[in-house]
Amino acid sequence: MSANEAWMLAGMVAVTFGIRYLLFGLAERIRLAPWLSDSLKFIPPAVLTAITLPAVLLPKGDWHLSLANPYLVAALLSLAAGIVTRNLLATIAIGLAAFFAHRLFF
Repeated sequence: MSANEAWMLAGMVAVTFGIRYLLFGLAERIRLAPWLSDSLKFIPPAVLTAITLPAVLLPKGDWHLSLANPYLVAALLSLAAGIVTRNLLATIAIGLAAFFAHRLFF
């Protein structure tokens, strides 16, 4: 490792640690507005949707909106299972079973 790489790595560590330490260190002193605090609960579903939706609808880079798409079929069955059972493990198992069954039989 060269000296430039070592300085770059040290700088990245300092910036990353500094940002995270600052946020955790000041967490108890900062009070958010109630509307902002309430809206933070929507971040995890939004991020999960942003990650999974392109993988389901664009599996090979092109739109694939048919029942021949195993990702779409598994996602729809997982959604239905999640709504009906309200059980995370059952939802994951049903989605995986649907995906692999679709890949195996179609």
